[in-house]
Amino acid sequence: MPAPVLSAEKILSELHRFAEKLTAGAKTFETLREPPCGVSEKVAVYCEDKLTLYRFRPRVKRPNKVPVLIVYALANRHYMTDLQEDRSMVRGLLDAGQDVYLIDWGYPDEADRHLELNDYIGGYLDRCVDEVRHRSGRKRINLLGICQGGVFSLCYGALHPKKVRNLVVMVTPVDFHAPGSLLSHWARRLDVDLLVDTLGNVPGELLNWVFLSLKPLRLSGQKYMDMVELLDNPPAMENFMRMEKWIHDSPDQAGEAFRQFLKYFFQANGLVKGKIVLGDRPVKLKKLRMPVLNVYATEDHIVPPASSTALKEHIGSKDYTEYAFKGGHIGIYVSGRAQKTIPPLIAGWLADRS
Repeated sequence: MPAPVLSAEKILSELHRFAEKLTAGAKTFETLREPPCGVSEKVAVYCEDKLTLYRFRPRVKRPNKVPVLIVYALANRHYMTDLQEDRSMVRGLLDAGQDVYLIDWGYPDEADRHLELNDYIGGYLDRCVDEVRHRSGRKRINLLGICQGGVFSLCYGALHPKKVRNLVVMVTPVDFHAPGSLLSHWARRLDVDLLVDTLGNVPGELLNWVFLSLKPLRLSGQKYMDMVELLDNPPAMENFMRMEKWIHDSPDQAGEAFRQFLKYFFQANGLVKGKIVLGDRPVKLKKLRMPVLNVYATEDHIVPPASSTALKEHIGSKDYTEYAFKGGHIGIYVSGRAQKTIPPLIAGWLADRS
């Protein structure tokens, strides 16, 4: 069936409307301010090299006595979890009575190119856990790992089970060879030695374009066409620019750690095969005997559900809970539905076990 033919009058009307939107957009951009990097009040409690450990100010009189430490990915910035007042997983956890800490990995530079995975997991992460344990007076704390940070948290929990009371992972890959992952398909065929030996640190901008290429039309073209409809709505444009800032705020990756992560996880699928060794210690998921909550997204184009749900087949815990969020990899943090469901779910699950 042939497409309908637009009349000249209709075309002129649409062009006029488009011009009006652009004119309004010029005025909107004059008033836009740079979005902040997180909105909840926090204080730095520990710093080391590029890393900063933050504690968020509690929002209830008597927060949970067992604190939760958020471990975010290296590839993006942590403030996705605290994007704005009405779209903040951190704010939701605080309002639900949690005592929340978070690791900001910072921006690696050439001095960090030889950092290994064990420097992050057995070094930085372990010292942050010890700091939170010391401040709270608790021998064991709760970990909340997100995406790659979830992988780090699984490894850490397996290596240091006596320091972790409860473990929560969100949109976290476990079986890196599960079907449906274009990212895994690409990574398994990458000559990562050539990449790292040539570049040293892996540019964040390069990784950013890799992620955008997973959905090129939607993420690199269509969303900017859709943006035209927001140009005369300053609050909506602020929200759009806040997301754009986060998307393009991608730290470089320490070369050696990147090499190891690609080889150990994506290419060898070592997490489920039990073949990963950090330092001189093997990472065995069966040593995860603490309660585990696994939150995944049913429409995740970066971490397919099958990659996340494989966790239940490999851990030693008898207290394992899964929650499927009907949304995508980013929507699980920022959508309105996520704000109503995810923080209360996590906080309630932790409260029952803390």
